Amino acid sequence: MVEIKNIHKSFDEIEVLKGISSVFEPGKINCTIGKSGSGKTVLLKTIIGLEIPEKGSVFYDNREFTGTSTKFKKEIRKEIGMVFQGGALFDSLSIIENTIFPLEMFTDMSYEEKIERAHYCLKRVGLDNVDKQYPAELSGGMQKRAAIARAIVNNPKYLFCDEPNSGLDPITAGKIDDLIKDISDEYKTTTIVNTHDMNSVFNIGDNVLFITDGIKAWEGSPTDMKNSNIAELQEFMYSFFSFSNKR
Repeated sequence: MVEIKNIHKSFDEIEVLKGISSVFEPGKINCTIGKSGSGKTVLLKTIIGLEIPEKGSVFYDNREFTGTSTKFKKEIRKEIGMVFQGGALFDSLSIIENTIFPLEMFTDMSYEEKIERAHYCLKRVGLDNVDKQYPAELSGGMQKRAAIARAIVNNPKYLFCDEPNSGLDPITAGKIDDLIKDISDEYKTTTIVNTHDMNSVFNIGDNVLFITDGIKAWEGSPTDMKNSNIAELQEFMYSFFSFSNKR
């Protein structure tokens, strides 16, 4: 479980997050949605410690993460898998080197053990025989799968995905959704997905957090979202499907 309480975050006196609180349950896929600039990515970065809130707290299974020592945060980070927007693979490293990177940071495994684990995770996401290739040699969908392999190589308790379907065609996006769902079920992770893709929300989401202008405007299940009386949520939801149908 990940819990956030009254999170406030500002940049240059512009308040981006304005007191957001929520509970993200284990074993479920928690989708965070909202317009570009609503604060989704800043919230996610705050949860994993890449941004420090001016006010509020983040808890991992009742362990407070904010305001704690660097050593304690490193212990929590060992339990986190992160898929950044665009994949964020290291261009100068091969796919196998990218995949073992978290193991080199957070474990004392032997090199042979790291390679074995990395091979397992790459196979798990459907990437066999790409060890020596570099990110630029892979398609966008393959890069996303490689990023997921890297995220799960440490057998995480918490999985964070920032716009995992951005830039992908609908068929590939659906495959990435299925992969995130399967891995979340397999690892029983607390999974948080930032997304603009309402197809993802309805296909794999268990809980939805809607943010507008840095405020939690609505929270509930995808089914309940269809019947919400929040005008901004209805506009966001149906504008996505209207745009998709026109393409």
